Amino acid sequence: MIRHYKTIFLVVLLALTFIAGPSFASERSPQQCVEELLATIQKIKSGDKLSAEQKKANSARSQQALNYFNIAEISQKALGKYWSKITDEEKARFSKLLGELFVYVAFPNSGKFFVDLNLIFAESEIEKAKAFVPMTVVHKNEGEIEIDFSLKLNSDDWKIVDVHMDGVSMRNNLRSQFYKIIKKENFGELVRRMEKKLKEAKA
Repeated sequence: MIRHYKTIFLVVLLALTFIAGPSFASERSPQQCVEELLATIQKIKSGDKLSAEQKKANSARSQQALNYFNIAEISQKALGKYWSKITDEEKARFSKLLGELFVYVAFPNSGKFFVDLNLIFAESEIEKAKAFVPMTVVHKNEGEIEIDFSLKLNSDDWKIVDVHMDGVSMRNNLRSQFYKIIKKENFGELVRRMEKKLKEAKA
């Protein structure tokens, strides 16, 4: 059930089982950024009998989808108070790992959800370097679902920094799950579990 995801990319958490600044005007609007992201995700094929060519195309589209996100900021906000307690090397490793989980786990699952849905956009809210893009979809089982995107102007382009489904934040859910693991175990265990899931997804 899609409600179990909480947000589009919360599939990362479910699959893990535990788990900026502006300077120039962007050539594309925040809504165009979201539209391009979702158009890319909708093209990701699913199934157990994909050809080598389809798998290669899926990988390219997932990598392309990642470009619409500010993974560095999402990583920092998701770790919250623990971000300042890890080394620069650990920060880089964690951000790379989270990005790869989006590519190999979140985007393929999101493709299954979005493949046949019509996307209905409301008017975007833009204030200087921040933007909010509201959207609704009508799911055949769940009915109308609100999916809202928060973006920031990063250099000369808009990047997604959070996604809300029916008011529930992806970033906050990630932080909640990460905190549970770190408090119970440690940061190293969180990374270990993420690496394990990534290895399984790539297999």
